[in-house]
Amino acid sequence: MSSSRKEKLKTIFLDRDGVINHNPPNRGYVRKWAEFDFIPNSRKAIRELSESGYRIIVITNQSGIGRGLYSEEDVADIHSRMVAEISKAGGTVDAVYYCPHRPDAGCACRKPKPGMLMRAAREHNIELSNAYLIGDWITDIEVGQRVGATTFLVLTGLGQESYYHYIDTEPCRRADENRHRPDKIFTNLYTATRWLRKIKR
Repeated sequence: MSSSRKEKLKTIFLDRDGVINHNPPNRGYVRKWAEFDFIPNSRKAIRELSESGYRIIVITNQSGIGRGLYSEEDVADIHSRMVAEISKAGGTVDAVYYCPHRPDAGCACRKPKPGMLMRAAREHNIELSNAYLIGDWITDIEVGQRVGATTFLVLTGLGQESYYHYIDTEPCRRADENRHRPDKIFTNLYTATRWLRKIKR
């Protein structure tokens, strides 16, 4: 891919749970396709982003694999069906990356570590400082900031709790030392999409 082509095709990294699909209750896990429930308008959002010329890559922590709650084959099946449903709606997911490790595994890929983003950058010739990252949790924003991407917080999934983290109000005092806020905050993926389409015009 030429540098000009790379420049034209901007990349959007999407977290999965809480951005594309609903989080299970009590911070549980999506263990099989029957438990996967798209957030309203998330497929429409991805379709419109694809139509606007954005490359879409999903990055997701899936520690349930490392915990023995489900297998890599289960995750592959979920992602295959997710991509197929998005495709039916007219959207394109260019790649899906997941970290299978437990938080205590010390891996380089579990967000907020940048391993998945760095791998995607190598494999797809992405300039990370020219990319966007959309997530609902603090670690999504942190990993995006680590690689210089523009970060969007959405208020679906765990987004409300993350929001309190950034504005430092009583409901959630889990402040990190720096508390770097996301570049923008949106209600959901579709409202973020509307903004991204405007700047593409």
